[in-house]
Amino acid sequence: MERPWVVVQHVPFESPGLITEALTERGATVELCRTYLGDPVPDAAGLATPTALAGLVVMGGPMSALDDAEFPHLAAERALLRACVESDVPVLAVCLGAQLLAAALGARVFTGPEPEIGLGTVSLTEAGRRDPVFGPARQTLPVLHWHGDTFDLPAGSTLLASNAAYPHQAYRIGSAYGLQFHLELGAADLPAIEPHLPAGVRIDQRHLTLVTRAGRALFDRFAAKHVRASYSDRPLAESAP
Repeated sequence: MERPWVVVQHVPFESPGLITEALTERGATVELCRTYLGDPVPDAAGLATPTALAGLVVMGGPMSALDDAEFPHLAAERALLRACVESDVPVLAVCLGAQLLAAALGARVFTGPEPEIGLGTVSLTEAGRRDPVFGPARQTLPVLHWHGDTFDLPAGSTLLASNAAYPHQAYRIGSAYGLQFHLELGAADLPAIEPHLPAGVRIDQRHLTLVTRAGRALFDRFAAKHVRASYSDRPLAESAP
């Protein structure tokens, strides 16, 4: 049985977009876990079974990473993220996902100096320029920012991208990548997102085209590295690199 990639989606207007395209184009099977519809988060204890997930994607959302009282599924997501890192299951965590990943690994998540919302850029660190997923990109990466929280880097992680407003923009730990920003948007995703943006925030189509181009290339490199036939039919311990 082929192991699926599971995508956790918290709100309908923040879809995986280009991430799903990159994974499926490389031959992955993708299953959506829509927590806003009540879909259960996969049990972290089940990762050792032969039918366990091949990889995990955790998307963004307007809630905070520790809002367990209102969103009880967040605790299960943090447990799953931690288990994936410990088992070397590939992870791509976007915005809220990156914050959940940091919290899952014991790092502090907290309110940033002010919300960072709109089109902008991040700069790759020296480690980011050497990274196989980030490194082939230009040193300055066009992105969409949409966050008010930030985090300390988890112990043992590597900072990949930064900017002046929020120094921790992307990091890697093992096979897990955390991205504070959004690169998964295509032009078709814009109508669903725009009604939820703060008043006065507009998305320039030309800049969005650059974001889409950068995202398509980055997610393809991530998928090329982590979508492997060896995840399909073998126990997890044998599949891990």
